[in-house]
Amino acid sequence: MSLKRSNSSGKSFGAGGDAGGKIDRQELFDELKRLAVAGEPFTAVTVALAVGAGEPHVAKALLGLAAEGFLERADGGRYRATAMAEMNQAEFVKAYARASKVDSTRQRDLSEIGRLKQNNDVMRQRLLVAIAERDHYLAALRSHGIDPGPAPQPVAPARAEAEASASTAQPGAPAPAASEPEAAEPQSGAEPQN
Repeated sequence: MSLKRSNSSGKSFGAGGDAGGKIDRQELFDELKRLAVAGEPFTAVTVALAVGAGEPHVAKALLGLAAEGFLERADGGRYRATAMAEMNQAEFVKAYARASKVDSTRQRDLSEIGRLKQNNDVMRQRLLVAIAERDHYLAALRSHGIDPGPAPQPVAPARAEAEASASTAQPGAPAPAASEPEAAEPQSGAEPQN
């Protein structure tokens, strides 16, 4: 094997091996304590620059610490170190050890939870928009003197009432008849042919 092949085997150009792969726990602890006292939200990039570690590794560590409950996730990929203010270094070392052992299943679950929360927020917003539209149109009808009528009732309770009345009927009694509009519809729709 030539020297060129052995030096470039499996590594892409510009990959510095595992540079920035280790995070100094003491520096991370000190930086998170400082950010907790400041009370300002921060990103993985700002912490990575402060501790001199790679941003992907810091991001993974912060995600794990957030999953452990020691960091609070804010919007836009930011974090708040609210619980770090009263944490001592021994507790941090234990939490960091647990956080750095995030397995793929847990990581997938955390991302799924994030996706579901985001979907929930979108659906809640759509529901609020629909309610606002309904209220707007009802107000427009009322302002023109039009009575919108009673609110529509769900179909499921009507079926439950029909089943309940059928079960309380006597065994020899005929089944309850269909409502009049349904029964009258076939008769009125037929026209005599000439």
